[in-house]
Amino acid sequence: MVANGWKEISLGEVLTLQRGFDLPNKKRQSGNVPVVSSSGISGKHFEAKVAGPGVVTGRYGTIGQVFFIKEDFWPLNTTLFVKEFKHNDPLFLSFLLSRIDFKTYSDKSGVPGVNRNDLHQIIVPLPPLSEQLAIASALSDVDDLITSFDKLIAKKRDIKQATMQQLLTRKTCLQGFSSKWEMKKLGDVFNVTAGGDFDPYRSSSIQDEVHCYPIYSNALSNKGLYGFCSYSDHQAGSITVTARGTLGVANFRNQNFTAIGRVLVLEPSIMADGRFFSEFINNQIDFVVESTGVPQLTAPQISKYKLPVPPFPEQQAVAAVLSDMDAEIAALEQKREKTCSLKQGMMQELLTGKTRLI
Repeated sequence: MVANGWKEISLGEVLTLQRGFDLPNKKRQSGNVPVVSSSGISGKHFEAKVAGPGVVTGRYGTIGQVFFIKEDFWPLNTTLFVKEFKHNDPLFLSFLLSRIDFKTYSDKSGVPGVNRNDLHQIIVPLPPLSEQLAIASALSDVDDLITSFDKLIAKKRDIKQATMQQLLTRKTCLQGFSSKWEMKKLGDVFNVTAGGDFDPYRSSSIQDEVHCYPIYSNALSNKGLYGFCSYSDHQAGSITVTARGTLGVANFRNQNFTAIGRVLVLEPSIMADGRFFSEFINNQIDFVVESTGVPQLTAPQISKYKLPVPPFPEQQAVAAVLSDMDAEIAALEQKREKTCSLKQGMMQELLTGKTRLI
């Protein structure tokens, strides 16, 4: 049952999809015209094939993403673009298309792809043009807010990177600190060990009162969090470093934990702020792999690297500055995530007619 004044109609009656085009090799000159692939704008060209505004989605490769292009553009042959909008609002249709699960209609054999004729048969709810414009405007305002968060987060990250470069190399010295930094081997500052096995009978995929200690692995996703267990074998204030595959990614651990697999653990053997040294490892040390085959680091290898050791109070002060910046960035990322969730809720309400703007 559709909302009053809306129609249930096939997508082919709302718009016409057409395959994109090859870029002729002889015409692959740079310009100002966006070239749109299945994953978004992939370059610039001197010639446009389609007048904007336009809507593009992936036919092969990345399926399911929908792109609204304001200016004239060239859609590649891995895409489908809207050739005719049939008196509907292009921006509204971009939001409508983004709610369709294109992967449901992708081929089941060979290279996954979607057929425009199949998509044209999909039944969609369609409001009158005046309501299309109101819905598109509301959702576009939220997109603008998300974009503003993206720009602000990028700016804050750039500021942190510049600040970090100054502080970690001591090109800029925090007020009140003037003592010389001492060079030491990493193995003289930390006890370096490798992760081991864990007891599966004392672990869980969720954190609770019994399984309260995080398990960290060599993985990059979710900062290496593997699960939770009822015991810990490493102290808070330590650092984990990825040692196989992607090497040298350091994470400061602010609570007791268990380490498994190939991850290396750096536990301070002297007064040391792990936040300072994890930042230094990530930004100032380029680990050289000595072994052949799968890239990996060992405790003896990493222990040989030298790094500057400021007085402990200065370590804390530098770490505090950088941690405050991280907290600010995290807060902005959280606001962005909430805004994205708000947009999804708005789309569910507005694009189905459950909530009306007119």
